[in-house]
Amino acid sequence: MTGTNGVNGVSTNGQISRPLHPGIYAPIPTFFLPESEDLDIPSFEAHINRVSTAGVGPLIAGSMGEALHLSHAERVTLIHAARKTLDAAGLTHVPLIVGTGAGSTRETIELTNEAAEAGADYAIVIASGYFAGALAGNKDALKAFWTEVSEKSPIPVMIYNYPGASGGIDLDSDIISELALECPNLCGVKLTCGNVGKLTRIADVVSGAEFSSKYPRKNPKAPFLVLGGFTDFITPSTYANGHGAITGLGNVAPYSITKLFEISVASRSDASLLPEALHLQGIIGRADYTIAKASIAGTKFLLEKMYGYGGLPRKPLPPISSDDAQALWDHPHTRALIKLERELSGKLKA
Repeated sequence: MTGTNGVNGVSTNGQISRPLHPGIYAPIPTFFLPESEDLDIPSFEAHINRVSTAGVGPLIAGSMGEALHLSHAERVTLIHAARKTLDAAGLTHVPLIVGTGAGSTRETIELTNEAAEAGADYAIVIASGYFAGALAGNKDALKAFWTEVSEKSPIPVMIYNYPGASGGIDLDSDIISELALECPNLCGVKLTCGNVGKLTRIADVVSGAEFSSKYPRKNPKAPFLVLGGFTDFITPSTYANGHGAITGLGNVAPYSITKLFEISVASRSDASLLPEALHLQGIIGRADYTIAKASIAGTKFLLEKMYGYGGLPRKPLPPISSDDAQALWDHPHTRALIKLERELSGKLKA
C-alpha cells in the first residue's frame, strides 16, 4: 500500500491519487470583503461546496478568480480553504486545478511549486501577455515556456490558451499538438479562444490509442484532456472526441452544464438522447453568449442574486453598472438558464 502526503494527494511513489477525468470544471471566483477587499473565505468555501456537490470540478486562481489580483500567499490560502471544504463534504476524490501562470518562466515555476505544496493536484498555466509583441509570433519561445514549466513542475500542467488575457497570444493547433507529443507532464489544454476547429484537430491527435501507447503521460492518471473554455459547443465537441469544458458559466448553472455534458456523452451510444442534448445545448449556449459579455463582474452579480454572495471584483476592475446588471438579470437567455438550473437542482416545485 502506498501512502499519501495528506495534502496534494500524491502518493509516495509519485502517482496521483486524484485522477483527472473528462467533464465540466469551473474557474471559481475569488470573493472579497466589501470594505477591505480582503479574501472572503466563507463565501469562497460555500461556493466551492455548491459547484463541487453539483459535479463540477473547481479551478482556483484562474482568470475568473482574478489571479492577477492575488498575492502568492492569497493563492495558498485559497488552495487550503478549497481542499478543506472538499474533504469536509466527503469529496476527497475531487482534484484541485490551480492557475499558476505569472510574468516570467521563473515565477511561474515558483508559483507551481507553491501550489503543489499547498495541495494543488494540477496546474493550469497561461503565458503572460506583457511582452506579447515579442512572444506571439515566436513558436520556439512559446514551446520553450510550457516545456520548461512542465518539466520542472511536481504536478501535471495544463496549457491555458486565452488570447484575451495574454495580449493576443493564441496558440495554434500545431503548437499545442507538438507540446502534447513532446511533454509527458502536460495533462491537457483549455481553449478559451473558442476555436472549435482547433479543438477538433487537437482532439484527433491525442484521443487515439496510438497517442496513449507512443506518448504516455508521466502519470497515467493525468491524461491529456482537450477542454473548451465555453459551453456553447459542448455537444459538438463531444462528437469530436473533446473532453468537456472549463467554463465560467459552471459557477452559475453547475447542474445544467453537468447534465448537458452527461447527455451529450451518452448520446454517442444512444442516438435517442441527442434531441435532449441539443435542447439543453441551445439554452446553455445562448446564456453563455449573453452572460460571458458581462465578464467577472456580471458573474458575481448573478451569484449574489441567486445565492446571496458574489460581491465586487478587486480594483481596478470595475463593477457591473446597475442598468447593465438589471438588463442581464432580465434577459430571456439568463431567465431560461436560471429556470433550467432550478429545475435540475430540485429547487423548483413541480
